Amino acid sequence: MKVLIADDHYVVREGLKMILKKLDIIPFIVEAVNGYEALEKLEKNEFDLVIMDISMPGLSGLDILKTLKDKDKKGIFLILSIHKQEQLAIRALKLGASGYLSKDSVYEELTTAIKTVLSGRTYISSALAEKMVLDKKGGLSIAPHEKLSEREFQIMCMLANGKSVKEIAGELFISDKTVSTHRMRILEKMGMKKNAELTNYAIKNDLIE
Repeated sequence: MKVLIADDHYVVREGLKMILKKLDIIPFIVEAVNGYEALEKLEKNEFDLVIMDISMPGLSGLDILKTLKDKDKKGIFLILSIHKQEQLAIRALKLGASGYLSKDSVYEELTTAIKTVLSGRTYISSALAEKMVLDKKGGLSIAPHEKLSEREFQIMCMLANGKSVKEIAGELFISDKTVSTHRMRILEKMGMKKNAELTNYAIKNDLIE
C-alpha cells in the first residue's frame, strides 16, 4: 500500500507513520512537507491513501483538493486539522475528501478513521453528520464565508488570526501584492471594511480559535 503523508510538522508525520505501521498493513510511505510538494507528488503518482494537513505552507489541503477535483483526479484523502470546525470539514468533503479529523484526536480515533476511509466509507464525527443533514434539508443558509474561493477562505482565516499581509505572503509563497488583492476581494465579498470585522466574524462562526 502506497501512502502519502503531507504535513509540515515532523512530529505529526512520525506519529502517523507509527500508527500506520501498527495497522494490519505494510505501507510504503512517501512524505511531503508543504503544499506544493504534496501536489507535485499527487500529480505524478498514484496513492492508496493520502493523509494531509489542511494548513500547509504554499498550498493548503483545500487548495490541493480543489486542484485535483478540477483535474478529475480521485483518491482517498483523510484531512487533518488543528481546527474542529464543521465548516472546514464540509468544504473538504465537498472537494472530495474521504474524512476529516482534528489533530488532537486520540490514537484510537485516528486508527478508526484510517480504517474507515480505506474501506471506502466516509469518516465524519456525529456533530458533522448532523450539520450536513441540516444543510441538505435547506436548514442552513449560505454564510458569507461560503462565497469565498478556497484561497480566499485560507487568507481570510489568516487575516482574522491577526497575521499581516507580509506574514501571509511569506507563509504561502506569494507576493504581498497578491495577498493585498485577495484581502480586498475578501472584504468586498464579506461586505466588510476592516480586518477587525473579519476577526469578529471568524470568532463568532468558530472559524478560528
